Amino acid sequence: MTRTSPRVTDHGGGVWSIPVPIPDNPLGHTLVHLLDTDRGPVLVDTGWDDPTAWDALVTGLAACGAAVADLHGVLITHHHPDHHGLSARVREASGAWIAMHPADTQVVRRTRAAEPARWLDYLMDKLAAAGAPDEHLAPLRAARASGNSRPLPGLRAAIPDREILPGELLDLPGRRLRAIWTPGHTPGHVCLHLEEAHPAGRPGRGRLFSGDHLLPEITPHIGLYEDPDDDTVTDPLGDYLDSLERIARLGPAEVLPAHQYAFTGAGGRVRELLAHHETRLSDLQGLIALSPLTPWQLAETMEWNRPWAQIPYGSRNIAVSEAEAHLRRLVKLGRAEAVPGSDPVAYQAV
Repeated sequence: MTRTSPRVTDHGGGVWSIPVPIPDNPLGHTLVHLLDTDRGPVLVDTGWDDPTAWDALVTGLAACGAAVADLHGVLITHHHPDHHGLSARVREASGAWIAMHPADTQVVRRTRAAEPARWLDYLMDKLAAAGAPDEHLAPLRAARASGNSRPLPGLRAAIPDREILPGELLDLPGRRLRAIWTPGHTPGHVCLHLEEAHPAGRPGRGRLFSGDHLLPEITPHIGLYEDPDDDTVTDPLGDYLDSLERIARLGPAEVLPAHQYAFTGAGGRVRELLAHHETRLSDLQGLIALSPLTPWQLAETMEWNRPWAQIPYGSRNIAVSEAEAHLRRLVKLGRAEAVPGSDPVAYQAV
């Protein structure tokens, strides 16, 4: 059973976590962290853009002895709406600056600038190329034809006004917080390393705000965040695995993630995740050794947290994206290749 933390938690040394609910999501909430600085409190992430989430954030800040108006800045680990969603409202209420890695800021700008219909076209093309059946594409075609395409979540989030650069010691007076670029879950995901002795004296190198990169029980989603106008082939799973090893070498005394609960033993958790992905890659290579498969067909056979028939419509798109990320990794490692002339593209083992 996954443990959760429904209350504000004082982690000591001027660090708190505030559970901010995510509506209609099995994750339950995002752990927004508050960090005291000599120039005022700073948030790590903000939570989903929802009235209930806002109320929880305000109430949680009060439990920490702070108010939204007191906030000096906001550090966003990555652009997903359960982390970045309330940033504009926080900035409007406080005047706080918003900082994010440039790669994720680019995704935010691109999403804000695009018409929803443009993204529908791109999504349909991607899914068709991945082998999605007509019945899955039909609702997207209907939405495109009717002009009733739903806006993408997170469109009201702020455009960041500061950059978080890899290796940077952030300008937070009285604190030593260093940015660690950890792409994979998103192109610009960052972890934030508090280079200060653990308040409880635990051995290790400080504490790590890990966002979604390193979670105690959940394996983060690895998907594709690409510019529709750029045909560069990315390798997000490779990026993620490299980023995991970077965090293992860091050796933090404690990890403060954005979901579930704080934990120790970062190196052991990294080893578990590396082994999980190697097992999955080997299993997928075995499947396409038996018969060439499209990313959609591969997603149907992969092990998820529920049977494929029970996976909701939108989550199937995410699953196919993850299947393709694993296929790209196999191709880069020379363990798979696209079948020449296949349409939709199928992959076979090498």
